[in-house]
Amino acid sequence: MSTPAITFTRDRPTWFVYLMLATFSTYLYGLSSALPTLRAELGVTQAVAGLHGTGMAVGSILTGLALPWLTRRHGRRAAVWIGIGGMNAGMLLVGLGQTLPFTLAGYTIASGFAAIALYVSMAALSDHHGPAGAASISEANAVGVLAGIPATYAFSLLAESVLGWRAAMFIPVVATAVLAFTMGRDWFPEVPAEHAATRTKKPFSWRFHFAGAVLLCCVAVEFTFNLFAAELFSQRTGLTLAEAATGLTAMLCGIAAGRFGGAALTLRYPVWQVFLGTMAVSLAGWAIFWSTTVVAVGYIGLAVSGAGIGMLFPLGLTRMIETSGGRPDQASGIASVWAGVGSGTGPFVLGALGDAFGTHAAFLLAPALLGLAAGGLLSSRSTF
Repeated sequence: MSTPAITFTRDRPTWFVYLMLATFSTYLYGLSSALPTLRAELGVTQAVAGLHGTGMAVGSILTGLALPWLTRRHGRRAAVWIGIGGMNAGMLLVGLGQTLPFTLAGYTIASGFAAIALYVSMAALSDHHGPAGAASISEANAVGVLAGIPATYAFSLLAESVLGWRAAMFIPVVATAVLAFTMGRDWFPEVPAEHAATRTKKPFSWRFHFAGAVLLCCVAVEFTFNLFAAELFSQRTGLTLAEAATGLTAMLCGIAAGRFGGAALTLRYPVWQVFLGTMAVSLAGWAIFWSTTVVAVGYIGLAVSGAGIGMLFPLGLTRMIETSGGRPDQASGIASVWAGVGSGTGPFVLGALGDAFGTHAAFLLAPALLGLAAGGLLSSRSTF
């Protein structure tokens, strides 16, 4: 069933967020591509390597708890730039550090501060575009992920060059400098008066908490693919880890296509229908990728998986904002906590299962999480 079409205008502040998310993606997919190579370099188990994902989760949770206070005290614009600066500090630590404590700290710091920039900007987009909030958030993440495609490809090239994989950790620093120089003065108005007036300690509804649980499952699925799909691709096809990292490029192409397509669909169809459809596409892609040992088919499976996975986070976050009772900054902060738990527990559980049963069997975690997410969505769909 379609709904009346909704439109929105992409002004300069909107494009600032789009390009900021492109910078964000060079951090996220750079660290994701690096993990298998980093694990081999450090000589640690999959479970220990998965602690890098746990560190990313801890950072996201801690900053998520502080996010509402940060935006009230310093405003959204300052919060975004604080987040971008801290993200780059973490990337430098990973790039320069040579031991496990340094890389764990770098992953944690980069993720925690990046979460500030991400969730504050998503709340601002939702306010700015109103009824088109879901589409603007989806499109922003689509534009952002486009930067992840050359970032993962650049990682593969640098990993096999004399510069080494650590050189790729400096890409977000360069991207941030370009962003600051070209669009550093652009930003939305601060928190609207009606949202400032509704800041309250009134409890959130049960649907809001269900939406948080759905977001947790969705983020866990995305991060298990981000951090371990290249390793499984390598094991199943015989590619080297550096070569298998190009599989993430195929997945990112799917994510970009899914987010652009999903943004258009949310302007025409109820969000819950689009959300459920993306879960089905994610499951189909997982089945193709998981069951094959052929390189070409593996690329197809990762691309299809990405097309579904790409919309899971934007729609999950939109759901939390929509059920927050007009409290987008608080909702975004809490969403960061739910997402942080998902990004940490998903890869760690998969890594532990991989050590015990092999990565192939451990990847059965993905359809289980998608099933839980679909159940949570359907049980509260009446408010979409």
